[in-house]
Amino acid sequence: MLIAVACSCLPCLSQSKDQRYDAMFLEAICQREKGNSDAAFDLLRHCVEIDATRSEAWFYLSQYYAVLKDKDQSLAYARQAVELEPDNATYLETLAQAYINQRDYKSATETLERLYDKNRDRDDVLGMLVQLYEQLQDYDSAIRTLSRLEMMEGKSERLSFAKSQLYTEMGDKQAAISEMKQLADQYPNDYNFRCMYANTLYRNGQQQKAVALYDEILREEPDNRMAQLAMLAYYHEQKDTLRQRQMTDRILLNKQTTLQDRITLMRQVIGESEQEGGDSTRVLQLFHRIINQPEAEADMALFCATYMNLKKMPQDSIRPVLERVLQIAPDNASARLQLVSYAWQAEDKDRVIALCKDARQYNPDEMAFYYYQGIAYYQKEQLDNALNAFQNGIDVINEQSDPEIVSDFYAVMGDILHQKGREQEAFAAYDSCLQWKEDNIGCLNNYAYYLSELNQQLDKAEQMSYRTIKAEPKNATYLDTYAWILFMQKRYSEARIYIDQTLQCDSDSAAVLLEHAGDIYYHVGEKERAVALWQQALDKATDQSEIKGNRKQVLIRKIKLKKYLKE
Repeated sequence: MLIAVACSCLPCLSQSKDQRYDAMFLEAICQREKGNSDAAFDLLRHCVEIDATRSEAWFYLSQYYAVLKDKDQSLAYARQAVELEPDNATYLETLAQAYINQRDYKSATETLERLYDKNRDRDDVLGMLVQLYEQLQDYDSAIRTLSRLEMMEGKSERLSFAKSQLYTEMGDKQAAISEMKQLADQYPNDYNFRCMYANTLYRNGQQQKAVALYDEILREEPDNRMAQLAMLAYYHEQKDTLRQRQMTDRILLNKQTTLQDRITLMRQVIGESEQEGGDSTRVLQLFHRIINQPEAEADMALFCATYMNLKKMPQDSIRPVLERVLQIAPDNASARLQLVSYAWQAEDKDRVIALCKDARQYNPDEMAFYYYQGIAYYQKEQLDNALNAFQNGIDVINEQSDPEIVSDFYAVMGDILHQKGREQEAFAAYDSCLQWKEDNIGCLNNYAYYLSELNQQLDKAEQMSYRTIKAEPKNATYLDTYAWILFMQKRYSEARIYIDQTLQCDSDSAAVLLEHAGDIYYHVGEKERAVALWQQALDKATDQSEIKGNRKQVLIRKIKLKKYLKE
């Protein structure tokens, strides 16, 4: 047995240190790829115990310690990896990052310089070095590094401006100016470079020379945005209000001006206007000149409408601005929704429908347009069109949809389907409504009442109706529904209590409500009172056509026979 055991151990003993390390390291990498970080970490530590002269395990362990927020260990292991393999670019870059994490920027620059010496095509390394030298306020080294970048990339606006800024930080105004002049001289036809040169002159105390150069640029290129903005700042500094306003107008109407610059300038104009008393005349004049240009931006027109809203201007004056937004950008949902809101407030249902119809072409995923279009059709009693709008709107419902709107979608759909005699579909719509908003009171009332009319699920109807009167205890419609459900459950005494509350809350009761009251009073034994209520219902129905057809004939027979009759 001893001989057998000894023989079984021979393969393990025969493995070399390198073989054991390689096997362990390979398994560590496999575990890492599988996402088993703990196992990989332990295996890598065993690799270091087996052979501390191999760099790979130190490198990977440095990364794990970085994840564990152990900056000291991460740095120590990264340093060890570099010592073992000093020419490895990945190790050097990792070590530099570890130094940066420790805010040891001096060591980081030394490491990155070593890395760049071994990889002279790494412009990203030079970029990192510039930032680190700036952090260390070693401006000479930062400038030398930018010069190395220039040798790789050629002279550029970015590099020249960065060097000029550094010279300014050092207090070397002449060098700062010279750097930008070289760029401007190298590209004499580029007005922006000349403008940057003028900006540098201005910042470094040579204002008159800078202003002369701005004037020269604007004579040659009147719409140069950079020069215009620079002169605007100059006029502001000189408190030259007239020229400042003139330049503001030029910039705002300049085709080359960016949208962000226009918005910023208009905010300044609005701010100045408010400080001077809030007169909106100049502000609106500027807005209208801007938005009536052929290349006007929709955002500026919308900004104008927002300003007018804040100033509480009449809707009739805001509406054309919103329509201008849609001329520029027909898919601007915000402007169209405001116009729908205005049309809704004016009870212009045809306008609401037209706006929403166009919106469904440009904003097919905006549910609000289907909602308003459906409601407008519903109020015009165009039930098929209303139902179509709601059903199409349901197709765009998602998890981000407003529960209030979705709930109302289904509630109105249910009402339409009920009117079309499609009761089961109506009840399904009501169920969906309550899933989105379980306290939709209007839906609860209608659902409960229609169930009671069919003498179906009266317990469910009673529970839903009770929630409505708890929410609105003086609402005559909800009280009538609850009283009627109690009547259908043959709880006549309770029904009378609530129908009395109904009559108290509604001095001009509808015909249907009065008929319900008569039916309830009949069943509690007050037949004369019942007949009087039926007669009031008939009078009201004759005046307003609230009760029609066979139901009216049944009411007439009730009065004549002084007896309750079902339809």
